[in-house]
Amino acid sequence: GAPLAGAEALGLPSWIQNIFLGSGIAMVLTVVTVGQLTAQVNASHCMLDYINNHFMTFTLWVTLIIEKTGVMHSCYCIQYF
Repeated sequence: GAPLAGAEALGLPSWIQNIFLGSGIAMVLTVVTVGQLTAQVNASHCMLDYINNHFMTFTLWVTLIIEKTGVMHSCYCIQYF
């Protein structure tokens, strides 16, 4: 199961592979496309339908409570360990 010697991903030069695949830019673009962009486009086209429901209100209150507690700021402490 090892890759063939001299194989190139997508037929790109090695310097583009190092920048795009080695730095994680490809994963960032994938996450933004799949995770954020689809929901954002849906919300912009069906704004009132997207916002005006009980699940959205529940989600808003949960996220506001989490933000107020500062729990997510603990990830900055974790990065040093």
